[in-house]
Amino acid sequence: MTDRYESPLASRYASEYMLHLFSPDSRYQTWRKLWTALAREESRLGLPITEAQVAELEAHQTDIDYECVRQREKEVRHDVMAHVYTYGKAAPSAAGIIHLGATSCYVTDNADLILYRDGLRYLRGELLNVLAHLAKFAAQYKDMPTLGYTHYQPAQPVTIGKRATLWMQDFLADLTEIDFVLENICFLGCRGTTGTEASFLDLFDGDGGKIDEMNRALASAFGFSACYDVCGQTYPRKTDSRIQNALSSIAQSAYRMANDIRLLQHDRQLAEPFEKNQIGSSAMAYKRNPMRCERICSLSRYLMTDALNAPLTASAQWLERTLDDSANRRISMPEGFLCADAILRLTQNVTDGLRVNDKIVEKTIREYLPFLATENLLMEAVKRGGNRQELHEIIRRCSMEATAGMNEGRECDLLARLAAEKEFGLSEEEMEKILDPKLYIGRCAEQVTRFLDRVSPLLKDASGESTEIDL
Repeated sequence: MTDRYESPLASRYASEYMLHLFSPDSRYQTWRKLWTALAREESRLGLPITEAQVAELEAHQTDIDYECVRQREKEVRHDVMAHVYTYGKAAPSAAGIIHLGATSCYVTDNADLILYRDGLRYLRGELLNVLAHLAKFAAQYKDMPTLGYTHYQPAQPVTIGKRATLWMQDFLADLTEIDFVLENICFLGCRGTTGTEASFLDLFDGDGGKIDEMNRALASAFGFSACYDVCGQTYPRKTDSRIQNALSSIAQSAYRMANDIRLLQHDRQLAEPFEKNQIGSSAMAYKRNPMRCERICSLSRYLMTDALNAPLTASAQWLERTLDDSANRRISMPEGFLCADAILRLTQNVTDGLRVNDKIVEKTIREYLPFLATENLLMEAVKRGGNRQELHEIIRRCSMEATAGMNEGRECDLLARLAAEKEFGLSEEEMEKILDPKLYIGRCAEQVTRFLDRVSPLLKDASGESTEIDL
């Protein structure tokens, strides 16, 4: 414990990978890599920068003197220039050519794009693991009948596996969203103060071809296929909006699934993982609260709200540049990634250890199946010579009486009531034969199989690893 506030996303929920990705070391070492790459390309294209200067920059990409940065920023009130100064102290022979021709957004924006891309790739892997766990679960329970619900009221039976494919379909939409963002994210490059490349036009004596070559090489060096066609001082903030939309989409899917599990755990049909020594309540020792799913829902609400920051920022950018995006993005973008990571870690854990209480599922569906099967019972009674209208009235009356009894705490006795009606013409034993739950699940098993066959090629890259949750 310390005496300073620390984000719970950092101290409790996010992965070590994501914490490192958005750490000061990761960000500022990326800045230094960008400065080194710029110097290397400027040297290669004929500017008076020596190989020795580039080599010295490269040798000091990781040894950042943060105290020096802090002191310098306190003096000049500019974080980038504080880092330029500190880098120059570490690489004195190159101090005079660091950041040559560039503006601050060369390092800040390009570094952000690198971090966001790598973060999305990591989240994609976590999402694939969730889908792989759910695919295994859906295949195992593809033909196990369970009571369906509409409006959270008993409805036509489905299967547990079919319900899991509904969750999977949502997560697949998130995967598509992430892939779209990754395919369309570009590099800013080194474009100057208002995106005109005027400073480089001067440095390269009017040779625009060299500027294009420099930016292509810089983009390629950091794994991007292209730079944005045009820009102001920054990359388009619509990119952040797309990224945050993808993160929000993950939260929406995770919330929907976790909420379903919470409802079903209340009915004891499903249960999230519960460890041997886990405490459900400080007062009620018997409790088995769906803590993981509750946490998923809680964090998802935060992430969906956090995602509003990006479109608000994108819509408020003035002309070529305004700085009211900076403080907001400094918080909302990393926290959004850390939150999405936390949600997917929890979701991996839940889907990998989701338990079905078979007997409860069967008991629940059997309790309601007589009502759900009344149309089939009606048809069978008609086949035996009954009058359809008269039989319908018998079913209606007996159903209301059986429901009234259930509301008073008695067991469902609909079949016994129907069997007692001479005109109905079916014994309770005969009706029981019609009440096989698998007769009422339609094409669920087939739908699950077809769905998984289509999805399985996408899951070949899933690691399938389990995720341990510390808290």
